[in-house]
Amino acid sequence: MISKEIKIAFEEYLTLEQLTSADKDLCLEAVKAMGNSHSPYSKFRVGAALRLQSGKIIYGSNQENVAYPSGLCAERVALFHWGANHPDDPIISMAVTAHTNEFSLVKPVTPCGSCLQVLAEYEQKQGKPIEVMLYCQNGSIWKTCGVQCFLPFLFFEDRLK
Repeated sequence: MISKEIKIAFEEYLTLEQLTSADKDLCLEAVKAMGNSHSPYSKFRVGAALRLQSGKIIYGSNQENVAYPSGLCAERVALFHWGANHPDDPIISMAVTAHTNEFSLVKPVTPCGSCLQVLAEYEQKQGKPIEVMLYCQNGSIWKTCGVQCFLPFLFFEDRLK
């Protein structure tokens, strides 16, 4: 037997002011995107904002449906919009934030496994990682260097192409 260990790295910022102006702006764009959340069932609003190489911002918000699980997460709404409308303009970074009136969020909310798998697919498609910032409005911001920080054993099979 061989014992192996995987470690991940991310940066933690305690306030928006510690970020670069571009990263701060993208986090605030995610807050703006959250305004279009349709979340009457969970009351858990999520917003995502993608910054493309051209500087364009793509928005996504979670969209729930009474026929659960017909809804979609904010991250996939934004990523699928990019894939359908801007596939030749690479994604540089993504910011995600969440809010609920039901309880206080004290740490960043991470994307679900389905969103991470879609993120992995698009990183593979564009041939480079996407920085991800997870912004807790009452807490810190976590910044990662791409999906590998979340899914070190992500599913990808080159022979399926």
